[in-house]
Amino acid sequence: MKNALRNILGALTLAALASASHAADVTLRFHQFLPPQATIPALAIKAWSEKVEKESGGRIKIQRFDSMQLGGKPPELFDQAKDGVADIVWTVLGYTPGRFPKAEAFELPFTTGLAEPGSKAFQEFVEKYAMDEFKDVHLIAVHVHGPGLIHSVTPVTKLEDLKGMKVRGGSRVVNIMLEQLGAVPVGMPVPAVGEALSKGVIQATTVPWEVVPSLKIEQLAKNSTGFSGEQGLYTQTFAVAMNKAKYDSLAPDLKKVIDNNSGMFAAALFGRAMDEGDKRGLAIAQKAGNNIITLGPEETARWKRVANGTRAIWFKEVSSKGLDGQKLAADAEALVAKYSKK
Repeated sequence: MKNALRNILGALTLAALASASHAADVTLRFHQFLPPQATIPALAIKAWSEKVEKESGGRIKIQRFDSMQLGGKPPELFDQAKDGVADIVWTVLGYTPGRFPKAEAFELPFTTGLAEPGSKAFQEFVEKYAMDEFKDVHLIAVHVHGPGLIHSVTPVTKLEDLKGMKVRGGSRVVNIMLEQLGAVPVGMPVPAVGEALSKGVIQATTVPWEVVPSLKIEQLAKNSTGFSGEQGLYTQTFAVAMNKAKYDSLAPDLKKVIDNNSGMFAAALFGRAMDEGDKRGLAIAQKAGNNIITLGPEETARWKRVANGTRAIWFKEVSSKGLDGQKLAADAEALVAKYSKK
């Protein structure tokens, strides 16, 4: 009886030791603002997390928290990474106006098109010119979404249709552009868009196709207006950022796993997910029988001329911070062209 008990206890001890040996060395809490079925959580964060876990041999575990489950509001995410409330965050840079003035060059009207080349261009741009804007965190990657368009309750077929319309804008620069175009900008994080449309707080929203399914925008704004050419009307910029102390605390080989999944690789991964999400969102709107409008070259040119006033305003604003806005914008466009050709 004693021998049997001793054998059982020994087996349990060995099982416990084996379990402990396979336990993760570190758990990283990844916090973001959208539901898990949205494009980036489903197609990018999940894939990125699983790759990191696999390449670490299970020593890193990524715990994913969607829809602000760790608390706070979307504009607080960057500071949550800085302060260690979360270990890693995915956030929109425009949610903290004026904090990333150099990065704002990519938000200027008609700058980017497809998200994967645009994200590669933005990653190189930040690495060359704007890493000081991310000094409070360990930057994993930056990226952009695909061509920006307008989803509206009533059709927008010409510039005049936008006059006086309350339109959600996702960043300071996008709001400046909406004012130039004659709209009334209403700033809000993207999770609030569905309710704002349903209650009539706004009559239109600036979001790319990829956001449409997760917020059911195709049911609330049945008209979508895009533009001729490769560039979208506007761009939002995003970052995947990690708490510096958490990164510094990792063993060297685990830092290497994070490093191998950072920079251009991660920018391309997140951009590619955005492009796939755009295809899915467009297909859902088409299936719903929505009114999908593409403005012709002449009308698109009219929008470009008017939206161009945004650049003059932005150049003046950033010059007060000692920045050469015209050079930053030109460098952004050159990098987009470089990666769009590949």
